[in-house]
Amino acid sequence: MGKGGGCVPSKKKLPKPTTIVHESPPESTSNTTARPDPNNNLKLFIIFYSMYGHVEGLARRMKMGVDAVDGVEAVLFRVPETLSDDALAQMRAPPKDESIPVIGSPEDLALADGFLFGFPTRYGCMAAQMKAFFDSTGQLWREQKLSGKPAGFFVSTGTQGGGQETTAWTAITQLAHHGMLFVPIGYTFGAGMFKMDSIRGGSPYGAGVFAGDGTREASEMELALAEHQGKYMAAVIKKLARG
Repeated sequence: MGKGGGCVPSKKKLPKPTTIVHESPPESTSNTTARPDPNNNLKLFIIFYSMYGHVEGLARRMKMGVDAVDGVEAVLFRVPETLSDDALAQMRAPPKDESIPVIGSPEDLALADGFLFGFPTRYGCMAAQMKAFFDSTGQLWREQKLSGKPAGFFVSTGTQGGGQETTAWTAITQLAHHGMLFVPIGYTFGAGMFKMDSIRGGSPYGAGVFAGDGTREASEMELALAEHQGKYMAAVIKKLARG
């Protein structure tokens, strides 16, 4: 303090402000934008059981819909057969196309980004072959490796009142215990969902086909609905992947 009570400036020098140097990012050595690696596509597993080929027909058309969406790739798989060859022969089931592999292990499900499960009805529920496959996913359930992954259903029934909705609806319990996200198609197919001038399988739950006595083939409208479901699910997977 000085005599007049004023403050005497300190003779200590203030430290010089630190200069922060920002390094420029390295310049690109290429003027072209890198194209995405096709091997990094999101994977959508279409897993089905088909005895007479009706569900398989929907699955193949569904794959076309998925593959039409950039960045998403569909992979077809069958679930293991539980009936003997003799039983299948007595039921006049045609031989299965070996170009579509049987899924190797339930653990393979963890590699997918999403799923579409297809199966025929058995008294309003999924066929035993598909149920047996879901029953084999206990380790995945225990570790919740499928939680948060989207999944949908497509079905085949013998008659109009044979379970187009209940077959999918009763299957939702499988997804719930795994913590998976059920993705129905709603009425996103547009006007095709309201047509009444011809017989058509499918519902807001997912695509469907009427098999009749086994000789009826899927109509073009039923196949178009399956293709739409493939595109729709692929779009949902992309949205979820963007987070």
